[in-house]
Amino acid sequence: MSATLPSGLSEGSLDAALEEFRAALGEEAVITEDAAVREFRDPFWPADDDTYAPSVVVMPETTEQVQEIVRIANRHAFPVWTHSTGRNNGYGGPAPRVGGSVTISLRNMNRVLEINEELGYAVVEPGVRWFDLYDALKAGGHALMLSIPDLGWGSVVGNSLDNGVSYLPNGKDFAAPCGMEVVLADGTLLRTGVGAQEGNPSWHLYKRGLGPVLDPLFIQSNYGIVTRMGVHLMPRPETYSALMLRLWAPGDIGPAVDIVRTLQLKGVLQGVPTIGSGLGIASQMTSRSQWYDGEDPLPDEIHERIGRELGLGRWAMRFGLWGDEDMVDVRLAKIRRAFEAIPGAEVLETRYTGEQIAAEEIADQDRVLAGIPNLDVNTMTGWYGGEEGGHIGFSPVIPLTGDSFTEVYELLRGYVEEEARLDFIAGSLVINDRSLVMVAMLIFDTKDAEQTRRAYAVAKRLAVEAGKRGYGEYRAHVDFMDLTADQYGFNDHAYRRFCERIKDAVDPNGILSPGRHGIWPAGMRDGR
Repeated sequence: MSATLPSGLSEGSLDAALEEFRAALGEEAVITEDAAVREFRDPFWPADDDTYAPSVVVMPETTEQVQEIVRIANRHAFPVWTHSTGRNNGYGGPAPRVGGSVTISLRNMNRVLEINEELGYAVVEPGVRWFDLYDALKAGGHALMLSIPDLGWGSVVGNSLDNGVSYLPNGKDFAAPCGMEVVLADGTLLRTGVGAQEGNPSWHLYKRGLGPVLDPLFIQSNYGIVTRMGVHLMPRPETYSALMLRLWAPGDIGPAVDIVRTLQLKGVLQGVPTIGSGLGIASQMTSRSQWYDGEDPLPDEIHERIGRELGLGRWAMRFGLWGDEDMVDVRLAKIRRAFEAIPGAEVLETRYTGEQIAAEEIADQDRVLAGIPNLDVNTMTGWYGGEEGGHIGFSPVIPLTGDSFTEVYELLRGYVEEEARLDFIAGSLVINDRSLVMVAMLIFDTKDAEQTRRAYAVAKRLAVEAGKRGYGEYRAHVDFMDLTADQYGFNDHAYRRFCERIKDAVDPNGILSPGRHGIWPAGMRDGR
């Protein structure tokens, strides 16, 4: 074991816990060999730095085993860090906030427990990937669609629990999750909402219950371990219209964002549109060396050339429409009329039938909005380093206005280009009718130690500089979770102090994912 144990814990306490983990899970479900444990580190973190390395990985297969794991961890006061599949790359992947923690990997809890076509939902365990649920829908012949993110290898539960974005109508404002089963720190099993009533058939249909709504407490928190969750699906539509807005002038983006807001508030747009520069799409199609061999950020004329030669424009928006053909026609006509206000703006369409979706007769670039999981966007990471490229995400939430978009885009771009000396690639996700998440991608070559160092340093700088202007991240990398949480400082951090009181009440030994998004148990708070 190469990782340093958490403060105050000894090899003896780990050995005692390991003996009990093996008895509860079996020898093969307890991973201690350094080479095997290494898979559960941040894939983009410097390989010789063990700051966020786990000591051991345990891989339960049932809820009952998860309950026993937390009981063992409590007996030995040993911190655990939970992930569903550990694919949250760019934010630390499976790496624990406290180095030396025991990682609970839920990858082997990978059953699709229910698919209800009549009411349009599924129930899944946390190890179920988008690929897995899609395959289950297809194998069962269900005429249902799943709102998915760009990368299909992640967990349906894990993505939801970190406020991860997906793009079909059920992805809007994180609408798909409904009803959770949760293992608490003492091993107690809790069901949220009306699931608290034995046998209630509306558990995965109705998002509330009687009394306080608990589901949000387990999103980005360290209050429990979610072992199953409902997810809403949508009927496969008669028509799917895959759309791209193409803008040619740098100054077009402000007016375009204002038009998007107007269309959102009127209910014309559907799902979660994605707005970005042509460079963001180009990074998925090409490598940097094809365009430029300088070490400085791409000059403006290269941006212009990329947009023209690849037919992407200076800015582009990916979005879609779904439904009966006549309804899609009405929405599309309104969208086209709205964007006529911007000279040269183009709304490009490729139209598909529901039968084509079922047969996967969909162009590669249109598959995500057809609910067909893939890994195509992962090629973006290779912009600098090829197969050894890495990235960090910095992702503030901002108002859905052209002025706010321009202000934050230029702020982040300035620091990334001037201090990290990296190309600025960002995609903005219109998560609801009034706000968007701007995901700044600091892409770097993991083989280049200095470039990697600059990327992490500037990501931290962005948290502070954006925070000064009132913009906070919607999720944060493990390396600067505390720094990001510091920006939420209203009334002497009243929010954090309230969360800490809950933490101390539900997890008095502080074993569950200490430090997650800045929430520490009492025994670790002084060293925050």
